Amino acid sequence: MELCYFDNNATTELDQQVFQAMLPYLRESYGNASSLQHALGRQANQAVEIARHQVATLLHVEPKEILFTSGATESLNMAIQGITARYASKGQHIVTCQTEHHAVLSVCQTMERTKSAEVTYLTVNRAGQIDLQALREAIRPDTILVSLMAANNETGVLHPIGEIAEICQQNEVLFLCDATQWVGKLPLNLTDIPIDLLCLSAHKMYGPKGIGALFIRRRSKPIQVEPLLYGGQQELGQRPGTYPVHQIVGLGVAAQLAQDRDHSSSIRDYFEQRIREEIEDIEIHGHDTRRLPNTSNVHFKHVPASELMTKLPAIALSAGAACVSGSRAPSHVLTAMGIDETSALSSLRFSFSPRNTVEEIDIAIPKIKQAVERIRSQSPIWQMFKEGLI
Repeated sequence: MELCYFDNNATTELDQQVFQAMLPYLRESYGNASSLQHALGRQANQAVEIARHQVATLLHVEPKEILFTSGATESLNMAIQGITARYASKGQHIVTCQTEHHAVLSVCQTMERTKSAEVTYLTVNRAGQIDLQALREAIRPDTILVSLMAANNETGVLHPIGEIAEICQQNEVLFLCDATQWVGKLPLNLTDIPIDLLCLSAHKMYGPKGIGALFIRRRSKPIQVEPLLYGGQQELGQRPGTYPVHQIVGLGVAAQLAQDRDHSSSIRDYFEQRIREEIEDIEIHGHDTRRLPNTSNVHFKHVPASELMTKLPAIALSAGAACVSGSRAPSHVLTAMGIDETSALSSLRFSFSPRNTVEEIDIAIPKIKQAVERIRSQSPIWQMFKEGLI
């Protein structure tokens, strides 16, 4: 069975060039990057620093502003907890949003329970957009951090990160941006946008799982972050532990390749055109606002998403964030947008890559249509809906 892979926001395929670049550091060049006393160690250290330059080049920042982590989740935890601990003398107030990734929401909720932070959660409108005036009003004299994502992982809706950064700068508040879904899909120049801290993960842009980075602005602002871990002096003592050199090399090459990637929305747009033509009573969440060029979150009215996915074994897609895919609860992103629970549980995310083709879409649409029609034909609720009884 040939699989149509439409779940690229969950993870991407490892690029062949990335894979080949990683291989030597698993076998021949296996030195510890901190062992500078011998050639193998120095070779590994050089590979780490080349990767640091590659990530920095993608973001238009200085290499010394890049810290390697295990991924965006660790980066977000490091930034939120580390900033709160470091700047506790100013205050403990954080501003974030109801549609953030659980890596942000969970740490904020935990810090609220332990009384190490007070958090304001911004709301969004039906399109998933925040109100910038509400952000301005949420910032207080004791606010130390605003944590808002660049692009939503479930709907693809983009936040105006340039304007958010300016608001934070005007109020002398640090801005942490979860750019996990943005980086590799859209250009991002941190010379032009004054974001203070930013995280990314390699596996969202054809790199390996288990490696990511945290950008901390140092060139124009001496930002300090308390470490979560203690031990060695790797990453200036802020993220100790033996360097996973092969993964870091993979991240670096993935970042280098991302600079030349196609950012067109043509496949996504073709998919949405076809699915609107072929299947009745659907809604695309956030369709009328700025979104990632690859993401489409579709509500199939009166078709449970879990049931639809089981009838589409040859199509890889998602009912929400991969980190909570086992949950039976409706998407917190969609419910925050004012979408009722039944509709949220009838929504699926399709996330494409430049490697997807029009031919794959043409193969998938009839299968989706057939599955939707089969489920609806067996649903008394659907019959009542069509008869105008509900």
